[in-house]
Amino acid sequence: MSHPIASYVDSKNLGAWGIYLEQIDRVTPYLGPLSRWVETLKRPKRSLIVDVPIELDNGTIAHYEGYRVHHNLSRGPGKGGIRYHPDVTLSEVMALSAWMSIKTAVVNVPFGGAKGGIRVDPKKLSQSELERMTRRFTSEINMMIGPQKDIPAPDVNTNEQIMAWMMDTYCVNQGYTTSGVVTGKPISLGGSLGRRDATGRGVFVVAREAYRHLGLDLSGARVAVQGLGNVGGEAARLFCEAGAKLVSVQDHSVSLYDPNGIDIQALLKHISVVREIKGFPGEVITNEQFWSAPCEILVPAALESQITSANAGDIKAKLVVEGANGPTTPEADDILKDMGVVVVPDVIANAGGVTVSYFEWVQDFSSFFWTEEEINQRLDKLMIDAFQGIREVAQRHQVTLRTATFIVGCERILKARQMRGLYP
Repeated sequence: MSHPIASYVDSKNLGAWGIYLEQIDRVTPYLGPLSRWVETLKRPKRSLIVDVPIELDNGTIAHYEGYRVHHNLSRGPGKGGIRYHPDVTLSEVMALSAWMSIKTAVVNVPFGGAKGGIRVDPKKLSQSELERMTRRFTSEINMMIGPQKDIPAPDVNTNEQIMAWMMDTYCVNQGYTTSGVVTGKPISLGGSLGRRDATGRGVFVVAREAYRHLGLDLSGARVAVQGLGNVGGEAARLFCEAGAKLVSVQDHSVSLYDPNGIDIQALLKHISVVREIKGFPGEVITNEQFWSAPCEILVPAALESQITSANAGDIKAKLVVEGANGPTTPEADDILKDMGVVVVPDVIANAGGVTVSYFEWVQDFSSFFWTEEEINQRLDKLMIDAFQGIREVAQRHQVTLRTATFIVGCERILKARQMRGLYP
């Protein structure tokens, strides 16, 4: 299906935004009368591109390109992370904001989709430079964010400290403290227990449910994980605690394989020191061999477009659980479907983070905080209920879990759009 393409994106190279548009095309036939409103999903509500100038430690002035996109706010304020990466583009941020719209609707939390980022390699900045860039960026997007407008959170290469600087900058400009402007904050500033590990925990919970519905037991299952950050690392740890065996891992530095199982605790300790897998004992394999490693469960938890038509046919797993956003291209999706591989899509698999961000936002407004046990119980129940609903839709329409997830998410967004109507 052809799309009216906005002039500010490259129609010949849509990148991640093109993947999202194709996903919307695939779900449109299942939306019935709501398809009248489907073009709403193909246009971000607003996009902001900002210049972020800072003075470096050596006295020179550097300029960085920053973005904040609101995709859809029909169901509530925007919600979405901030990523610092040299390859960030407007197309990517648009797609990530759109996937957030679907994700928040799927788990039925009252948010819309937003996303932000800066084209920068944060590893090349000192801590003080990183702080100055974060504060300047926050000031530049100040008109778009707020506890009832748009609530940023951590994403790739951002963390609790970045959120603390963003919160402080926003509050200084407002003249009062409002902790609900960001989530993923330090506990001492109104952050929530369980938030740091929530996305990885959610990945594990839906993987366990999906694997169970395949009639299989996690005990002894072989797992391969791409990306050992907060998401992949926590998911891998929980898989191992449940009796599964981590046989292959990959990050930007190296790919490792061990059929006898990798010691996840030792690996996470190694990563906490050197910030990468390289140097950890194990058989080094090529990045291409990682995708063909014998396993039952594969968790891509790094960046977009990792599983493509070039490597999808090599995958041996019975179950792919997307810890990252957009790791599988539509062409690869079709290949995996034909191979009988079940894919649990990102818009449900990694929704644990935004779910606990919602819990954090609620706690900030009430100034009453829950225990980590309460957080995890609420998260597990919400994720399990959401997955069960998606599975029922998939069975009813005889479609993949991805299409079923988009059916649920798009219906909720478009019903809200329809009920609100157009103004004027």
